[in-house]
Amino acid sequence: MTIKKNLAEIKNSLPEHVTLVAVSKTKPNEAIEEAYESGQRIFGENKVQEMVQKWETLPKDIEWHMIGHLQRNKVKYMAEFVSLIHGVDSFRLLQEINKQAAKHNRVIDCLFQIHIAEEDTKFGLDEKELLEITSSEEFKKLKHIRIVGLMGMATFTSDQIQIEKEFKQLKAIFDNLTNSLPNISILSTGMSGDYKIAIKEGSTMVRVGSSIFGSRNYH
Repeated sequence: MTIKKNLAEIKNSLPEHVTLVAVSKTKPNEAIEEAYESGQRIFGENKVQEMVQKWETLPKDIEWHMIGHLQRNKVKYMAEFVSLIHGVDSFRLLQEINKQAAKHNRVIDCLFQIHIAEEDTKFGLDEKELLEITSSEEFKKLKHIRIVGLMGMATFTSDQIQIEKEFKQLKAIFDNLTNSLPNISILSTGMSGDYKIAIKEGSTMVRVGSSIFGSRNYH
């Protein structure tokens, strides 16, 4: 019952315009099924192989989001079914997604990942790289991807002012990007520890795992 109860509490706390991605990475199928039975349909995974295995065995109306760092050579395994790729951090990756999507006659929704944290370990583009990509002729030729927004991860810190500042910075980049990509609507920021701050700063999609499923099972 815990997963059901946690889900209900989080959903009740979210504004209507905010989408919940239940981060199911490292979690067994049973946990996902419990969340599914409670009405959750969007799940986030950070390893392609694990996501493929779950996609093969779980209900087909689940929307799978790839939320982890994505290597180009792994795109082909999930191009058939992935609903949204959160972490596009290079033009070469975008080209590969476009190529693999074309093989399945699909258009895959993607988010550009922007580096906002003060940690070197986080991936992402800076604003200059983002604008270089989106204004290029090569970008306009990609017919099998659709950029629907941005994703960012704040620094892992208890300093709420710093987290707020980073989310504000991302929202400003997002607002600026609507000039060239008017159809973008998703700002994917905020995880279990900081999603309430993220929503206050404009997030429309939050990625919550441990607050739903309990702490991670790392083997």
